[in-house]
Amino acid sequence: MVDGILGEIVTTCEKIHWLVNEGEKWLKPERRSAGLMSFYKSPRVEFHPVGVVGAIVPWNWPFHNVLNPLTAAIFAGNAIVIKVSEHASWSSGFYGRVISAALAAAGAPPDLVQIVTGYGEAGNAVVTGGSDKVIFVGSTFVGKKVMAAAAATLTPVVMELGGKDAFIVCDDADVKGVIQTALKAAFLNCGQNCAGGERFFVHRKVVDTYCVEVVKAVNKMRQGAPLGDGMKDAGAMTMPGLPQKVHELVQDAVSKGAKLLAGGVLPPAGSVGQFYPPTVLLGVKRGMKIWEEEVFGPVMSVIPFETDEEVIALANDCDFGLGSNVFSGSQSRARHIASKLEAGMSSINDFATTYMCQSLPFGGVKQSGFDRFAGIEGLRGLCVAKSVAEDAVPWLMRSSIPPPWQIPLPDIAFPFGTSLVTMFYGPGLLFKVKGLFSLAACFIAPSLVLKKKKIA
Repeated sequence: MVDGILGEIVTTCEKIHWLVNEGEKWLKPERRSAGLMSFYKSPRVEFHPVGVVGAIVPWNWPFHNVLNPLTAAIFAGNAIVIKVSEHASWSSGFYGRVISAALAAAGAPPDLVQIVTGYGEAGNAVVTGGSDKVIFVGSTFVGKKVMAAAAATLTPVVMELGGKDAFIVCDDADVKGVIQTALKAAFLNCGQNCAGGERFFVHRKVVDTYCVEVVKAVNKMRQGAPLGDGMKDAGAMTMPGLPQKVHELVQDAVSKGAKLLAGGVLPPAGSVGQFYPPTVLLGVKRGMKIWEEEVFGPVMSVIPFETDEEVIALANDCDFGLGSNVFSGSQSRARHIASKLEAGMSSINDFATTYMCQSLPFGGVKQSGFDRFAGIEGLRGLCVAKSVAEDAVPWLMRSSIPPPWQIPLPDIAFPFGTSLVTMFYGPGLLFKVKGLFSLAACFIAPSLVLKKKKIA
């Protein structure tokens, strides 16, 4: 229930709050500098809606995954068609009624937002059926199929794909203080997060203390149906077969030398629900499947390290690059490590707070995707950035073609151009003055300039 409040409600409220309070400012025309040659111009960038946004979103946060692209797209002036996961069909119907009521209350067209359900063919229709831009949130495997479909119509796409985020704990960090944050990073939504912590790099000097405290907390976690009696610390896996897949990764790691410190036991066949216990592994390393694959489940893989350079190399030894988190008693040290990580986002001495700061863009690098949604960049990305330039003071100076460049071109045309370049871009005052006199000579004594050019 707390995961639902934190991951679904709070983040959505924060997004709407930011859009209402700051969104308009970032969509207003933005003044830009004119440069030297066009000093008399007044340039700006205008942000116009792309038209119809297509969004394909996953099942793991069904409310926020719908409202996230919807609110930004509508705020930017677009219509939106959202294809939800087939595993979130029921809840999307409920959210659809909420959205319809909101549109009616605002006096907006009722068909401004469309929610569609279905399988792959429904997603393909969103991509190829006329969307002006597509936002895809999901696996890398399906993301490649979306890109291939979008290529046929040159439809631009935002790709937010898988993650295998690093969670780095340095030897000077407050180890006991970081435990609760580490638990949230690993087990929020039972680990079913694209930007969840999966690889926990802990300095060898403090790894024993860290593991003792983590295991102590994990052994007290209560797992079960959230609507049952009492609060639960972990829920179930959503997708059929996912507990078995996670267990296979854990077994593979143990068979190759990792130590199982907690969890790691698959409930017996016939058990009610799709539960897999919060699990802690120590000594995960390259060569294990869990090192390479996104787990998307409740497994904390602990990897000891010795130096900052080593942990940077270990963290970057990954095909994914979505988020990252660094903990150190020295903020400058944490900032330095974070700056070297190949990731689209970094949180210093906290976990995934870049997502709660709604002015920031969300997205990754490498196999985690490209482009951004959310934040200023994501909001503007739902618009066509249109460049506009006009005379700054039209009653004083208007654009015109100078006589030396008017057709038919006179012989002085090229010397005039070189003089202009020298005056504006010459290296130093002497060159600029030389260009100015040469430019004046093109008008006062063009024959003399041409004679000198011929002699040269």
